[in-house]
Amino acid sequence: MWRLHQFPLCPFSRAVRFALAEKGVRHELVLAYPWERGETLSRLNPAIQTPVMENGSLVLCDSSAIIEYLDETIERPPLIGGSAAERAEARRLGAWFAQRFYAEVTAPLLAERMYKRVVLRGMPDGISIRNANRAAELHLQYVDDLLDVNRWLAGPLFSIADIHAAAQISVADYLGGIDWRGHQSAKIWYSALKSRPSFRALLVDRMEGIRPPADYDKLDF
Repeated sequence: MWRLHQFPLCPFSRAVRFALAEKGVRHELVLAYPWERGETLSRLNPAIQTPVMENGSLVLCDSSAIIEYLDETIERPPLIGGSAAERAEARRLGAWFAQRFYAEVTAPLLAERMYKRVVLRGMPDGISIRNANRAAELHLQYVDDLLDVNRWLAGPLFSIADIHAAAQISVADYLGGIDWRGHQSAKIWYSALKSRPSFRALLVDRMEGIRPPADYDKLDF
């Protein structure tokens, strides 16, 4: 059986878990905090980052690489489908959320509202949080713009773009960094994702010492 090394607020691990559930792959979750630099995680991934997925001697690292491996090896509805142009757009948007949204929104929120609280026992920096919230607003507007012309973010098909976006946004939402007001298209899209059994399992997870907003896991939010 696959073992996935992850922790509840790792957005990249969430993306992999979302994909695993969509593909119907049984797996075991192994709690791993990168900042603890545990022996197992260090051995499996020299970067000492989550997620890491292992099955016997096969070890996979990096969320995008793992998801593409799943898509290539499991015959279920593809996560990177459609025409060549649609597949390219799905990859582009997946990278947008995994890289740019993470850098501008998720990473600073994790640093200020998770790492400083749970690990350093310190106070968050209000300026960094406000900057992340402003960045989130711009990204939600981009989501609205995409959904004005597409059923899903990258086109007519659910894809890795939706998986990476939902994973990042869900962590930012858990940490109180998402204001849905004025973003009806994005809200409808995210509500549809919340209703998928493959995604709802992620919303049950809690990080010890940090509570999400009251409507975090509600379909009516």
